[in-house]
Amino acid sequence: MKHDKSIQWERVSSEQLDLSGTRVAVVGGTGGLGRALSRLMASRGAAVTVVGQTFRDFGSANIDFVQADLSLMGEAVRVAGLLPAENLDLLVLTTGIFAAPQRQQTAEGLERDMAVSYLNRLVLLRNLAPRLGKTRQEPATKPRVFIMGFPGTGQTAKIDDLNFEKSYSSMSAHMSTVAGNEALVRDSAQRYPEINFYGLNPGLHKTNIRSNMAGANRFRYGAMEWVIGVLTPSVESYAEHIVPLLVSPGIESHSGSMFDQKARAIMPSSGMTPDHAKSIIDSSEKLIARVTPGIPL
Repeated sequence: MKHDKSIQWERVSSEQLDLSGTRVAVVGGTGGLGRALSRLMASRGAAVTVVGQTFRDFGSANIDFVQADLSLMGEAVRVAGLLPAENLDLLVLTTGIFAAPQRQQTAEGLERDMAVSYLNRLVLLRNLAPRLGKTRQEPATKPRVFIMGFPGTGQTAKIDDLNFEKSYSSMSAHMSTVAGNEALVRDSAQRYPEINFYGLNPGLHKTNIRSNMAGANRFRYGAMEWVIGVLTPSVESYAEHIVPLLVSPGIESHSGSMFDQKARAIMPSSGMTPDHAKSIIDSSEKLIARVTPGIPL
């Protein structure tokens, strides 16, 4: 990844933040990086709604829960309708897995990693973005959407077979989700000029995102996560770096930009031109229409 030195913002300690009155939704906020972000923002006074399968923060102040299976496009539509989009200041999309060694398919017929890590985000945004932030009172900034993936790493999508029905490899599937999420940032920044969109590349952290990657080999998964836990920052450390970025006025004029695990601006992938981003989004919409007809986009 190359750093983009043209984008600078004033860093403050997360301990100095007062987020009272800030309304946030974190889709994927029940585990891993999303949970760390949610808990830190709530501790600083933000009203946070988390979306996921299993809620672990009962009794925590300022956190509400919406249960959903985000492998399903129908659930993404339902969640878009349930979230208080009109008064949200921040929407953070963190849900993700790694592709399994053998192709897995959701109940709707989509390759599972593509569905969980990318396509549900596309559906959610199409159904939520037109309402996002519309009733906020005297906002100082546009509403913001942060899309977590691995932007800036030069990945491209398998546009002619996004559902991996012709051939499958776990790496190709997951890298297609990476490219899809970067394309979603770039395309959405143009499609919705009244909203600011940003990409987040968190790097490696010890979470359960790779549990699908090892298949039945639980020893391999445990050993891999132990090494990652020793060598990489904690999810809490990541949150301390990133939460000040999420609310910084210094990035207001930089919709479409990307940031690494230390909240430094990074360059987009060299191949992620506007035309390539559009081709990925177009192919994704055609896939959703074919496999899950009736899903509004």
